[in-house]
Amino acid sequence: MSKIKLLIIGGTNFIGPYVIHHLHAMGYHDITLFHRGKTEVDLPPTVKHIYGDKMHLDQHKAAFKLLSPDVVVDMIAYTEADIEPVLHTFRDITKRLVMISSQDVYRAYAVVRQADKGPLEPMPISEISTVRNNRYPYKDPAKDPDDWCNRYDKIPLEEMVMNDPYLSATVVRLPAVYGPNDPQHRLYHYFKLKPLHDERPYILLDEGYANWLWSHGYVEDVAYGIALAITNERAAGRLYNIAELQTRTMLEFIQAIGNQLNWQGKFIQVPSGHLPDELGIPLRTEQNIIVESKRIREELGYREIFSFKEGLKKTLEWELAHQPEGNNHVVEKDDELLSELRKAGIIGADQNS
Repeated sequence: MSKIKLLIIGGTNFIGPYVIHHLHAMGYHDITLFHRGKTEVDLPPTVKHIYGDKMHLDQHKAAFKLLSPDVVVDMIAYTEADIEPVLHTFRDITKRLVMISSQDVYRAYAVVRQADKGPLEPMPISEISTVRNNRYPYKDPAKDPDDWCNRYDKIPLEEMVMNDPYLSATVVRLPAVYGPNDPQHRLYHYFKLKPLHDERPYILLDEGYANWLWSHGYVEDVAYGIALAITNERAAGRLYNIAELQTRTMLEFIQAIGNQLNWQGKFIQVPSGHLPDELGIPLRTEQNIIVESKRIREELGYREIFSFKEGLKKTLEWELAHQPEGNNHVVEKDDELLSELRKAGIIGADQNS
């Protein structure tokens, strides 16, 4: 059993519990979580807890000093205000800090979201690929300035932790993560699972979106990569991407979901710009997001634990048992739209995937 002491900030939602279970299985049993205590989650009984608000870490500094963790992991760093108290509190307490980031730091994401009108980024994306010039990628002027979307940006956070003179930092950049307990219900929305229950004969897809390549990661595999970055000292001072080896088009991904569900319908691709706003995809889909994870595989021995099919199966079982409210699919409107598109000659009478 490893003697290394780990402190995880957050860790009770979606990815965090999987990280903790991997760490425990790897022999790291001295794990403490700092969180608000508002989420009930199944964790190994040896996991200890310190309850509090991240914005008031200084109130718990005595407890942190007593714990003296070898590695601190920040699972919930989204804004500069989130990371500042972490750096301030732990500079004289720990040796290493691991921060979870996102691959939305790359310029390719700004191109996809049409925030950057410049040329396409070359693929694949590696840890040295160009990052965004624009800041606060999800900024929404219609929302309160203090809303998270107007303050979220991983780029300044990465710069702060990697340049801190008192800590040795590791940054792990995550892809589009799917799996059981996903608060975004990503696969539910990809496939529009409601048509399955309506025995729908087709699903309409924007043509550009259908052929768009976007790297993903199954949650338990992603969590294993994070666990390796936490426990391997070679990760100190390094940036890592995690992503599945094969990047699939969205059509391939959604077809795989349909196959897993034994759905017998057809996918009908509609030329971009002809779907209504609620079905259209406001993305520059000629910019693919193909992320390579060669560095973490070679340096830390990362690999997928579950096959793509196994990950889909586990995710869909959970999604079907926990369907979000307010996602009813309006069959009549889809039928009317399909009829209009065919009458206008936008799609052929027999077009399907």
